[in-house]
Amino acid sequence: MSSKAAQEREDLTFRVLRSIEKKPHSSQRSLAVELGMSLGAINYTLKALIEKGLVRAKNFKNSENRAAYAYIMTPKGAQEKAMLTIRFLQRKMREYESLNAEIEELSSDLAPKPRSDNGV
Repeated sequence: MSSKAAQEREDLTFRVLRSIEKKPHSSQRSLAVELGMSLGAINYTLKALIEKGLVRAKNFKNSENRAAYAYIMTPKGAQEKAMLTIRFLQRKMREYESLNAEIEELSSDLAPKPRSDNGV
């Protein structure tokens, strides 16, 4: 995956699938709050995941007698989430190694330099 936009979409898919797996009865609104997204973006993402067969929406009645949905990850969705998890971890490990190298370099720049005999 090369483009930044494609990587962001993949990360979003990963985050939504992960949230659905943890709390399948979450509303779109609660998913939006949890993930720091707009309600419209969550709605659009869930529709795309349902179309791809990664998530299934199950209708049920909630305590206030209104129709609500449970978002259930399908076996295909679980497989996709596993692949996304691997790629996410690989990318984050590369970022960590890069940041760690930069921190070490900056730290060495701040370390006191040995003085020469002439005091310079």
